[in-house]
Amino acid sequence: MPTGFFTDTTVCIGCKACEVACKQWNQLPDDGFAFTGMSYDNTGALGAGTWRHVAFVEQPGRWLMLSDVCKHCEDAGCLEVCPTGAIVRTEFDSVYVQPDVCNGCGYCVSGCPFGVIDRLEDDGRAWKCTLCYDRQVDRMEPACAKACPTDSILFGEVSELREIARRRVEQLHERGVKEAYLYGADAASQPGTGGLHAFFLLTDRPEIYNLPPQPKAPSKTVHESWRSLALASLGILAAAVASVAATRK
Repeated sequence: MPTGFFTDTTVCIGCKACEVACKQWNQLPDDGFAFTGMSYDNTGALGAGTWRHVAFVEQPGRWLMLSDVCKHCEDAGCLEVCPTGAIVRTEFDSVYVQPDVCNGCGYCVSGCPFGVIDRLEDDGRAWKCTLCYDRQVDRMEPACAKACPTDSILFGEVSELREIARRRVEQLHERGVKEAYLYGADAASQPGTGGLHAFFLLTDRPEIYNLPPQPKAPSKTVHESWRSLALASLGILAAAVASVAATRK
């Protein structure tokens, strides 16, 4: 039974209750108390010690807010490239890093198209959102969703969340918010990841929220890489042949 998050950015108030709940439950380090200059954002970005990040995007006449998290991709780039088997899928279909197996090689960091997973400076191992695996085992919802006061973060079965999300988009369109759409809700809209188990409702381009418009797992770029290599090889061969012919003349 795949479980995940549906995050509706239109009802996020930027309170950061999700950030605090995540850090408290998972005993994560603080992000420091320095002024970043990025609006009201003192966290900066997702990382090994920050598994939930509330982004503030100031625009003329409005604010855009997004509580970002690991996407637990259907085709997970981090899992694909992990050489030790440290990254696995749980019975909830979430992507989980086993800290006792991780050797800190960092392949997963480069394999994630969202820049989510990272290594702690203290021990070098990779860390990210676990979808509160320990809470799910005890039939509790993840700490971030539990703490969200506006239900911007909904937790449940992915199939049910998709239906809720589509109805919400229709509702917003009826109210005149025509720009509302779902990001990563299924493989059809995001073939490069096979769809996300933590997807979002957005009202602007993904780049505005610091999300890639066309994320791709490493396995999705293999054919492109080989094609580029073949073209480069043909170019080198043609140049060599031309050089030999010129020399003979």
